[in-house]
Amino acid sequence: MTRKTDTDLQRDVAAELQWDPTVREKEIAVAVKDGVVTLGGFVDDYAQKLAAERAAKRIQGVRAISEQLAVKLSDGAVRTDTDLAHRVVDALRWDVEVPDTKVRAKVERGWVSLDGEVAWQYERDAAERAIRYLTGVKGVSNLITVTPKVQERDVERKIREALHRHADQEAAKVSVAATGRTVILEGRVDTWSERTEVERAAWSAPGVSFVDDRLTVGV
Repeated sequence: MTRKTDTDLQRDVAAELQWDPTVREKEIAVAVKDGVVTLGGFVDDYAQKLAAERAAKRIQGVRAISEQLAVKLSDGAVRTDTDLAHRVVDALRWDVEVPDTKVRAKVERGWVSLDGEVAWQYERDAAERAIRYLTGVKGVSNLITVTPKVQERDVERKIREALHRHADQEAAKVSVAATGRTVILEGRVDTWSERTEVERAAWSAPGVSFVDDRLTVGV
C-alpha cells in the first residue's frame, strides 16, 4: 500500500470534515506535517470538537492528531457555572452506567472536571459521555481513576481472547504484556480505528486500570 503524502492527508481530512453531517462547522483549518494532523479554528460547542477529531481519526495514514479547536459558544448556549453544574449532576445521576455517588464534578468557566474512583473503565467513559453534549460545556477533563475490585492473574490471556473475538486481524500484529494493573500494547496496526479497537479490548479486561498504548499506525 502506497503511503499517503501530507498533501494527500490534508485533502482527505478536509474532505471528511466536509462530508460528515455531525461536523456542522465547515471552516476548520487542517494542517499536516509528517502524518500529524493539526485541527484549528473555532467551533460552537464541545460536541463539534469531538466530531472533528473522530472524523480525522478515520483517515488512513493519520499518525497523530493535535486538536487545537476552541469552543466559542453562541449567546443562547452560554450557561452560568452554577446552572451547568446542576445539569452535570443530573446527567450523571440519570445515566445507569455511572456510579454517580463515586464521581465528583467541578465547573469553571464552562469547563467540567470529573474526578473520583470507579471499578471499571466503562464507568469512567460513561461519566464523560453523559456530560459531553450538555449545552454550555466548553470542555471536559476526565480525572476519574479506575480502581478495580477484582484482580485477574490471567489478564493477558483475557485480552488476547478479546482481541481474537473483536479484532482478529489485528491480534496477530499486537503484543500484550501485563504488569500489575497496567497493560502494555506494542506492535503495528493499519488504521486508527484498528488501534482504537485493540485499546478497547485491553480496557475491557477485569483488573486493568491503565493501558500504555505504544501501537504505531501505518503500513
